[in-house]
Amino acid sequence: MNESSGIRDYIRDMASLIERELQQSIPSSWAIPAPLRESMMYSLMAGGKRLRPILVLAAAEALGGSPEAAVPAALAVEMIHTYSLIHDDLPAMDNDDFRRGKPTNHKVYGEAMAILAGDALLTHAFFSVVQSAKKHNIPTDRVIDIVEELTRLSGAPGMVGGQAADMLGEQGVTKLEELEYIHLHKTSDLIVFSLKAGGRIAGATEAQLAALDRFGTCIGLAFQIQDDVLDLIGDESKLGKPVQSDVKQQKVTYPYFIGIEASIAKVGELTREAKQAILAAHFPRPERLLELADYLMKRDH
Repeated sequence: MNESSGIRDYIRDMASLIERELQQSIPSSWAIPAPLRESMMYSLMAGGKRLRPILVLAAAEALGGSPEAAVPAALAVEMIHTYSLIHDDLPAMDNDDFRRGKPTNHKVYGEAMAILAGDALLTHAFFSVVQSAKKHNIPTDRVIDIVEELTRLSGAPGMVGGQAADMLGEQGVTKLEELEYIHLHKTSDLIVFSLKAGGRIAGATEAQLAALDRFGTCIGLAFQIQDDVLDLIGDESKLGKPVQSDVKQQKVTYPYFIGIEASIAKVGELTREAKQAILAAHFPRPERLLELADYLMKRDH
């Protein structure tokens, strides 16, 4: 089996694990209004790459830790990501009718229920993180650090701030630095959280946490630039969405500022920097993280 098929198998297997755990992540014993539970699960189980939870598990594995112990944090980050997509799709935000080939949440359940489903997934993420301590005996101080970081990186100085900047940027992003701020916070911050959460659960040193932070920042930015490139030259059948949508919406992207070739080169440069950060920090089992970085650089959807 070659390296690329090996990492594809790993991604498939880890995504299947996450899917199974997500299916049971909201206790059936909880008295929740049926439409709210259905709305939450509709978006939570709508598929997707499951990149962020996979990175949680891969970071724990890189330190020789148990991926199973990292599952609650992996579920949490997917809940945060899903809530952000539900809210992004709303008419007041991006006003999208479809997500991953299916009608968006508010198109099925109405705007009010979609907002509440997003709210519920956001708060349930913190419940899930706490289960790390209760079910897997993760030391409380590590769980506190994870909760603190999740609050920061998913909140106003993190993902929400990036989304706000993106909305404000619709009035005109004029500098590459402004676009990079949006990408770093809207996309990279949750990826950074994912990696550091997996690292903390497995007992990472401060130097290893710093390496995971750098790795996440680099691959998060590379991931978004690759999205910008694929929107221009990607295969619509593989992407599962129309190409050149950014152009049609007059959205400013990396290729707009520096061109397609320079953008592709930037993705490669960021990937190399990410891998070097991991290699320099002497992780016991870094192979999956390194393979994931290459996989993301070369992805076509």
